[in-house]
Amino acid sequence: MIDLTVSLGCLHLRNPVLVASGTFGYAREMEGVVDLSQLGGVIPKTVTRQPRIGNPPPRTVETASGMLNAIGLDNDGIEHFLTHHLPYLRTLPTSVIGNIAGESEDDFVEMAGMIGRSQGLAALELNLSCPNVAGGIDFAIDPRATERVVKRCRAECGDLPLIAKLTPNVTDVVPIARAAAEAGADAVSLVNTYVGMAIDWRKRRPILGNVTGGLSGPAIKPLSLRLVWRVARNVQVPVIGIGGISSLDDVMEFLVAGATAVQLGTVNFFDPTACTRIIDALPDALSGLGVKSVREVVGTLRDR
Repeated sequence: MIDLTVSLGCLHLRNPVLVASGTFGYAREMEGVVDLSQLGGVIPKTVTRQPRIGNPPPRTVETASGMLNAIGLDNDGIEHFLTHHLPYLRTLPTSVIGNIAGESEDDFVEMAGMIGRSQGLAALELNLSCPNVAGGIDFAIDPRATERVVKRCRAECGDLPLIAKLTPNVTDVVPIARAAAEAGADAVSLVNTYVGMAIDWRKRRPILGNVTGGLSGPAIKPLSLRLVWRVARNVQVPVIGIGGISSLDDVMEFLVAGATAVQLGTVNFFDPTACTRIIDALPDALSGLGVKSVREVVGTLRDR
């Protein structure tokens, strides 16, 4: 019997495969397509303090091996989340990790307190790194800002496991990940999307209504894999790998590079059953390496 369980600090998951925020709705939208009980966890769409209408359309554009999105955190706000979505999410047969984004440090702290006082979430992910809203990545480009937000949220949400979702749009993500860990984050998620743009050269105009957007999908996997490897070697908290993961091989690469768990994102738009197929295939892959648990392969990349 292969043991698929993993732990992110005091957050214990039945397996390392989660679905990423913003790509799975609030889970209700996917329950007829995916067996939610198989998932390691679900991360619903990001919630903000006040409702947001998001960015002007077009909001998405397909790229070579990926997509650009500039949704702009369209959501109905934290109060609506707590009264409308959370009662349903509490019923799901898997771990549910909330995800919040603030326009200010105080926004993060206030929402962390509201989440911490609510029941039913297994953990809270701080979206410190959305590239599609004004100021969205400000909290994850400076270690001092990251430390302040995480420390203040840690004080507000009690024992609830806390995850810091970081941006790749920095010179060096290691000091920022270290700051999050030292401030009390139980884990870090790497990475959010890369800032990019698409142009209609015939009209000589940007395609996205927001001009720039976040690049995700297979195109960013090698870049994300490198950052996960670097942080896992230099920061003493578990790493959740994100970025272009769409197959069993992708998952195994991230685990060997040092990720304790992974999040599948863009693949959910074109193959929403990929997550469950990967979970089904994990035991054989691990058995083929001669191990009996996921934990035995995490961070086992050998030197050349």
